[in-house]
Amino acid sequence: MTQTITVEGMTCGHCEQTVEDALNEVAGVTDVSADREAEQVSIEGDADTDELVRAAEDAGYTSHA
Repeated sequence: MTQTITVEGMTCGHCEQTVEDALNEVAGVTDVSADREAEQVSIEGDADTDELVRAAEDAGYTSHA
């Protein structure tokens, strides 16, 4: 299953990597792809959406489903 969440505040490749790393730590995630220009992150797997949003916020970014 693919989910997409909005993540605001990513300004560079390092930001994308930070978000991807944080979301990869969530149980059930199999793949993550962040796009700073679109402010979107696509997540493969069966992770809980609220946990994904919380992980992005814990990494320092504004996020919502």
